[in-house]
Amino acid sequence: MNQEQQTGFRYFVSYSGVKLPLKLVNEITEDSLNNRNTYYRSQFDVQGRMLLCQKVVYGEVESEHRYQYYDDGVLKHARITEDDEVREIHFNELGEMA
Repeated sequence: MNQEQQTGFRYFVSYSGVKLPLKLVNEITEDSLNNRNTYYRSQFDVQGRMLLCQKVVYGEVESEHRYQYYDDGVLKHARITEDDEVREIHFNELGEMA
């Protein structure tokens, strides 16, 4: 599966849990963004796996997660950018941090 094949942006109010990839909740429409100061903007591949998640605050990207997966859908890599600091996390084929 070519992970570059992705859908357009989807928007969410928040996320739940602490595991990666983030579990976004309360999807909202693009039209409702004008009424929000903070939201999450995401892109998913055609299989529904999150490839990109950005926390947007007052129109600026505050943090960003980029994800890559093994062919079977298990998370392979996460690249997290917050406050200009980049963290790379690698996972084995079982989804455990390597």
